[in-house]
Amino acid sequence: MDAGLLLLRLVVGLLIAGHGVQKVSHLLGGDGLAGGTEEFRRDGFRGGRLTAVAAGGSQIGAGLFLSAGLLTPLAAMAAMGVMTVAGTVKWPKGLWVQHDGYEYPLILVVVSASLALTGPGSWSLDHALGALPWPVWITVAATAVGPLSGLLTRAALHRPPAVPEGVRHARPAD
Repeated sequence: MDAGLLLLRLVVGLLIAGHGVQKVSHLLGGDGLAGGTEEFRRDGFRGGRLTAVAAGGSQIGAGLFLSAGLLTPLAAMAAMGVMTVAGTVKWPKGLWVQHDGYEYPLILVVVSASLALTGPGSWSLDHALGALPWPVWITVAATAVGPLSGLLTRAALHRPPAVPEGVRHARPAD
């Protein structure tokens, strides 16, 4: 079981961290901070550069901590938060990834929640530091707060689409 949890943590954690690196740099095929900033603006978010730095930094930190099995419930909570935001961006496109849907962010949210609830296993820094098992209330709270924080972030930072100049709102028929 520990080998499976280690493999899962490494793959998922490093993918999440790599996704964050792409948001803020040209490494791993990223478009740099300017590209990450533009991506958030294109997706309708306020904050520009700060939003890109916060999202990228959260993904890098959460991913590396998940990979190491360090503060696992908190790392999973952060990963669930940023990937929930990603899922809300892709939601209108449907589930499946071949249509740019939310399938991939959903998988990362569920895997992160599973790691929070099951724990990182004995091949982890949490275990080496004597932090296991995490109290159930912490793991359950992290699993709930992660997606909720993503939804609140979306609500706070997303701006409604602008109405182009010269376009009038349709009036209801009498």
